[in-house]
Order: sequence, then C-alpha cells, then structure tokens
Amino acid sequence: MDEIKLDPWGDSLVRDYEKLFTVFGIRPFREVLPLLDKPHLLHRRGVVFGHRDFDRVLQAYRSGEKVALLTGFMPSGRFHFGHKMLMDQIIYYQSIGMDVIIAIADIEAYVVRRIPRQEALKIAVEEYIANAVALGLDLSRARIYFQSNMDAPYYRLVQMFSQKVSMTEMEAIYGELSPGKIMASLTQMADILHPMLKEYGGYKHVFVPVGPDQDPHIRLARDIADRFESELGLRRPASTYHRFMTGLNGGKMSSSKPDSAIFLLEPIDSAVAKLKRALTGGRATVEEQRRLGGVPEACSVYEMYHYHLVTSDEELLNIYRRCVRGELLCGEDKQYAAEKLARWMEEHRRKWEHALSLVTSKLDLPSF
Repeated sequence: MDEIKLDPWGDSLVRDYEKLFTVFGIRPFREVLPLLDKPHLLHRRGVVFGHRDFDRVLQAYRSGEKVALLTGFMPSGRFHFGHKMLMDQIIYYQSIGMDVIIAIADIEAYVVRRIPRQEALKIAVEEYIANAVALGLDLSRARIYFQSNMDAPYYRLVQMFSQKVSMTEMEAIYGELSPGKIMASLTQMADILHPMLKEYGGYKHVFVPVGPDQDPHIRLARDIADRFESELGLRRPASTYHRFMTGLNGGKMSSSKPDSAIFLLEPIDSAVAKLKRALTGGRATVEEQRRLGGVPEACSVYEMYHYHLVTSDEELLNIYRRCVRGELLCGEDKQYAAEKLARWMEEHRRKWEHALSLVTSKLDLPSF
C-alpha cells in the first residue's frame, strides 16, 4: 500500500479516497446521508465522501439542539472554485438552521505563508468574505472573526493546550515543524474548540467541513478535547471531508498555481481561456472518441459540471452518458461549459460588488 501523507500546509493529493477509511478511520458519508432531509448536490454526488461523528451532530440537530459549523480560510491567495465548493457547504448548513462560525486565519497566513498583515486583511475582505456573501452567506447570521482580533479566553486555550501536547506527538502528526507552524497548529486548535466555551456559545456539537489534507488538525483537536474534557468541558469535534478539486492542468487546484484554478473574480475571458485549455478525458482522435467514448472521471471540465455548473442531476447524467457513448466531443463540451461559466461569473461579479460594500461596513477588522 502506498503511504498516504496528509500535510495541511503542503500540496497533498489523494488519489485513492477509499484508503482514508482504512488508514485514518474516516467513515463513509453515505452512512449519514439519510439523516439529511434535503442534501446538497455535493452530498448527493459523493463530493463530500467521509466524516467523523457527523451522525452524532445530525442527530443533535434533528432533536433541536444547537449545532455550530466551524470553518476557516487562510487569506494567502485568491478565492477559486475549490474554495467555492467549501463555501457552498457552509451556506447550505446555514440555510437549514445551523450556526456558522468562520475563522480568518490571518495569524497563520503571517507565520506560515509570510503574508504581510495588511495584505492578508485585504485578501480576507475582498476575496474571501465578500465572495462568501455574494455566494449567499447571510452575514447577519454568521460570526466571522480574525485570529489576531480575538480576546483572552481564546488565547488562553492556545497556552493551555501546549501543556498537554508533546513535540514528539506533533512531529508524528505534522512532520518537521517550525516555531511558526507549532503556533499556527495550536491556534487552529483554539479555532476548532473555542465555540464549546460558555464565552463563545457553549456549543456541545461542533463540526468542521474540510478537505482530507486538514485531517491532521482534526485528529489533534479530538485528542486535545479528550484531555481537557473534565477541566474545560470540551467534546470531540466532528468533521466532514470533501474531495479536492482537480486542477485544470492536473494535480490539485491551488491559488499558488494560477493556471490550475479559475478564480471567481478574474476576467471572464481569462477564465474561459483556461477552461478551454483544461485537461479532459477525451481520446487521442475524434474517431477514437466516437468509437470508445470519453472518460468523464478524468475530465476537469466534467468536474466543473459535477461540482458547480450543473445543478440538475438529470442534466449531469445526460452529459455523462453522451460523453461515454462518444456522442459529446471535447470541443463542443468545452464550449458549452465556457458559456455556462461566463454567465455565472458575470452574475457573480455583480453580486460581489454589492457584497463588498456590505462587508466593509459590517466587519470588525483588527486595528493594529
């Protein structure tokens, strides 16, 4: 079995998601899907593939108990469709009545990515928060905070957690560590667990939707919760896991690799050009594709349909069938996807402009 290495600060790429069930003890999401009355398309289509204790969270939610979703964004680059996938989940959970807490990891961006603080704040507001509101996040029903702007009980957790975690344990989880990564990790633990304190809502049920590369943080947070259960009343956070979006040129979609990603605010002609250059599951020749059919599972254009551009399951299935039968060729497919993408981005840009003015008037930004 090939070793699976999950690095929350690196470029982890998972090729066999089934191995995560056996190696790390993640459970299949299909087990809990019946507990969602109206699942999001990302749930229905298997994009959200795994969980830890999410059944407990959903049972509490169905019983009318308070549930908090905790998520975070590190403002180190532009907001792309991989980020949108996570935000779509957050907006869905907010729409069914769950509380939403969003951490802006400006401290982590500063110490790990070395992003100047004022630049990180600008990226956070213009790229992450304004895009989130434009996508449908209700700002009045969400708590958004900056790590650098939190108060004493939050930072007390960072200090207390360091007492019950050893360097050997952290190196086993994360590999080689710098002082900045140690601080970033402990601060992430405070992000995940602080909603359980009475000062921040006293939530008994907290869950974190993440990509599998963030599972090291989740595992450490669950261990720390066990160690502080009697002292602070902490409980293991639950988590859900979504697949990575494949980059347009293969690999993982990433802000640091502009050709791999479509950014929500980039010029439409640039986005369309990237999509038309994207790797597909097409065959070497038209004749071969008509005879053998395409391979949608290996096509980044089909993935854009699957995750974002096609909301109808019936339409998605029709595209899939036409591709595998050799009826839909890559040129026609890319043109159709490009038209859908252009229309969506044009409408989103209008929403973003309105959202930005709202966000700048409502947010409590760090003052130093």
